[in-house]
Amino acid sequence: MELFDKTILLKIEEELNRQVNKEGKLYEASKHLLFAGGKRIRPYLSVLTYLLKKDDIDEVLTPAVSVELIHGYSLIHDDIMDNDSERRGKPTVHIVYGEPIAILAGDLLNTLAFNAISQMENLEKAHEILKIVSKASVKVCEGQATDMEFEEREVIPTIDEYFDMISKKTGALIVAPIEIGAVMADFTEEERKAICEYAKRIGMTFQIQDDVLDLIGDKNTIGKPVGSDIVEGKKTIMVLHALQTLPEPEKQRFLKILGNSNATDEEIKEAIEMLGPSINYAKDIMKTATIEAKDYLKIFDEEKRKRLENIAEFIIERVF
Repeated sequence: MELFDKTILLKIEEELNRQVNKEGKLYEASKHLLFAGGKRIRPYLSVLTYLLKKDDIDEVLTPAVSVELIHGYSLIHDDIMDNDSERRGKPTVHIVYGEPIAILAGDLLNTLAFNAISQMENLEKAHEILKIVSKASVKVCEGQATDMEFEEREVIPTIDEYFDMISKKTGALIVAPIEIGAVMADFTEEERKAICEYAKRIGMTFQIQDDVLDLIGDKNTIGKPVGSDIVEGKKTIMVLHALQTLPEPEKQRFLKILGNSNATDEEIKEAIEMLGPSINYAKDIMKTATIEAKDYLKIFDEEKRKRLENIAEFIIERVF
């Protein structure tokens, strides 16, 4: 069984193209990152969830891509806020088109997401999905704001605060598409609760693995400079764990490098080496969360849940 079904991915791509089908500079800017090789894991999760109970995936495609459009909007705005010049191996939207157009391109994708939901024929389900997507969008904004506050505040965030932040910034846009699939396939309340618990855990591991890859990934594979989170002063779970466990002299040395925009490649490498035990700590958390996520799937058909189980494993093993 293929992890990513090419037929499903093609249908997702066609639906995305249908939703962003106009010409002109604004639409070019909107498509720049959207079609730069993303994994499409969010709409794909919608479809896989739907397939646990139903077969006609055409009815889930439009609401499924709404979350991918919101994800695209959030990436454009994130890159502006973080002043990143590269994503997925390409120059970021604001570098190519300038900040004003990039902001509008993000706004457009966000609006097109809700426009997609408005196209649904089943108004009752459209209303339920509107609530899911709106709630997720609010959480993403809250999570991003908290993430930026972490970089600036003097008091070091707790591990619990970190988990709350990533549950909003990243987890919300993993839970939402899975919940959309559940709504479209008429899940029972018990089934919906179970699949959302699965989603919360893979949303957490998705962000942690992103943070791990920033430290030990390959620049060409992850599409951005390795160690950029250290330069930006990101309070990832590895950084928080290190600040709690490093001996005082090493901790002070690490803090001098963290958030230093003038840090040399050697200093970044030194900081990453200090994070070695903390990277292992993060990997252990991901393994436990993945086991828990798969346990929540056990109420579904054994054969139909396999792809979702494999996705959970893929998230913590991926290299991009």
